[in-house]
Amino acid sequence: MNDVATLAGVSLKTVSNVINDYPHVREETRRRVTEAIAALGYRVNTTARNLRRGRTGMIGLAVPELQESYFGELADAVVQVADSRGLSVLIEATRADAAAELAMLANERRSMTDGLLFSPLLIDAEQLRAAVPANPVVLLGERVFGVGLDHASLANIDGTRAATAHLISRGARRVAAVGSPAADDVDHRFRDLAEGDLDRRPITTTSEQLRIEGYRRALAEAGLPYDPDLLLPTGPWRRASGAAAVTDAIDRGLDFDGVVGLNDAVALGAPHALAVRGVDVPGSVQVIGFDDLDESAYATPALTTVHQSRLEVAQVAFELLLDRFAVPTREPRLVVLPFTLVERDSTR
Repeated sequence: MNDVATLAGVSLKTVSNVINDYPHVREETRRRVTEAIAALGYRVNTTARNLRRGRTGMIGLAVPELQESYFGELADAVVQVADSRGLSVLIEATRADAAAELAMLANERRSMTDGLLFSPLLIDAEQLRAAVPANPVVLLGERVFGVGLDHASLANIDGTRAATAHLISRGARRVAAVGSPAADDVDHRFRDLAEGDLDRRPITTTSEQLRIEGYRRALAEAGLPYDPDLLLPTGPWRRASGAAAVTDAIDRGLDFDGVVGLNDAVALGAPHALAVRGVDVPGSVQVIGFDDLDESAYATPALTTVHQSRLEVAQVAFELLLDRFAVPTREPRLVVLPFTLVERDSTR
């Protein structure tokens, strides 16, 4: 930095201001410094800078698995955003194990990171409240709400309501929900609860429960009956489990003219199962998903879906984390990400 300052004819402090992109630097001065940096090949010593700040420059990301497309795409987005901010990411998979999720909050690797972006799948609200480490945590996903942590969440209720309403607007009257909870396990706590109010008390739930609430609301708004027979549980959300659930429904003689997959993976399994049984998509049955995975645009037929940007999730999560670094005592925030409906061939 001294060499840069000498070549540019400015003070060391001015070089620091330019490197840190402070706004109150004259353009001519900024130009001289950047030209000196380029000429000398100067690179910021991020390790030294982080040590001065009392940070490591590394953020943890804990997700259930990386094999599932959604989490792989999310991890890629987190790395992209971290890189743009000069940070590194330590990625860990909990493999849908409650003990591993709890350990993720307390293991020695937390001392290597400045904060954690955490997507739990199995631990409940009370376990999470009891186990939160000293360094900041931003929640991702829909397992727990209202536990006093910053949270970047998808629009689960409103997004699935829009997806179901889209099928209804195109003439569907018997819409099957693939990937749903079993009929006896549907949670009724969320009736009339706005998506942004989910964090007003500790709640343990699942994406399935929230998305099936959106499905129920769309049916009610259209004046259509809620039929538990149209709930098609799959267990884990996979293409194979979605195809198996739809195949079973056809073989049982279930009458349906629409399929809303509670994520793209199960939705992508539906057209395959329908095609094997000689059912035309979208002529006889329309199909819609949720997530807009990269491969959804290239399926046959291309899948209509609810688009939620993984990059935007990552950006919001980092903003919450960096805000927490700046103001450790501020009130926790729940940010529900916006969505768009992308219409493709499976509903045209």
